[in-house]
Amino acid sequence: VHLEESGGGLVQSGGSLNLSCVASGSIGVIETVEWYRQVPENERELVASVTGDESAFYIDAVKGRFTVSRDRIENTQYLLMNGLKPEDTAAYFCHITDLHYFNGARYLYHYWGQGTQVTVSP
Repeated sequence: VHLEESGGGLVQSGGSLNLSCVASGSIGVIETVEWYRQVPENERELVASVTGDESAFYIDAVKGRFTVSRDRIENTQYLLMNGLKPEDTAAYFCHITDLHYFNGARYLYHYWGQGTQVTVSP
């Protein structure tokens, strides 16, 4: 399975970006979709997620500004970011949990995208 991210870039404060993460390959059922961000010298931080039952989670810093969604038919995950602030500047990574069944057993696989840079100018 390969995840291809796109949509990052340079925007002014208050602007918007819509990140995409397209999954391809031998995909089973994408259960959880997570978006992380990371700035140099810091650990990767969970920003938002959506579970198999479509329950969404956002960290307080992005609540009301970011929206996570997905297109199950196209195996594409999105992170819509509105009202961007300079402190949102980071590399953003998508992560999926891919579920497969084999002989009645569940197998979960984890995959990361390559990351896309988001830079917000003051």
